[in-house]
Amino acid sequence: MNDINALPPETELGLRLRFVRERAGHSQRALAKLTGVPNSTISLIESGKMNPSVGALRRVLEGIPISLSEFFAFEPDPEQVSFYSERDLTEIGKGKLSLKQVGANLFGRQLMMLRETYDIGADTGRVMYGHLGEEAGIVLSGRVEVTVGPQRKILGPGDAYYFDSRAPHRFR
Repeated sequence: MNDINALPPETELGLRLRFVRERAGHSQRALAKLTGVPNSTISLIESGKMNPSVGALRRVLEGIPISLSEFFAFEPDPEQVSFYSERDLTEIGKGKLSLKQVGANLFGRQLMMLRETYDIGADTGRVMYGHLGEEAGIVLSGRVEVTVGPQRKILGPGDAYYFDSRAPHRFR
């Protein structure tokens, strides 16, 4: 799966959109304001949960700006960085949930690694979600409730989890 074209079409399209959006310096919210396309729609496209119509994709791309042909023609170079300091981690969480991503550009990569910090009461959302990939983690301090499909467990320091991310899941 190192070749981006080996991914399912909706995942490949989502990664491609995220790459060009970030390269243009736009957050999802900023792009939504520029285009009139809801932030939630952009998020669903980027996560591979929605395959947009050509018209909807064209509206989103106008805010970057990039044409449809340019969007599908370019092949970004994979990130060659191997080491990251703490200040290099990209914050992708919000509110009481900090998700610091290792590597700014995940285009063409198989693993997404995060440094996750949950404030008391933080939650990834009431609705469980799934996506392509796998997730694993070790609790360093505190407690976190992890739900994967019908399974739910409260993990403490030293406990770990590992599962297929396509299964609906939630962290609290």
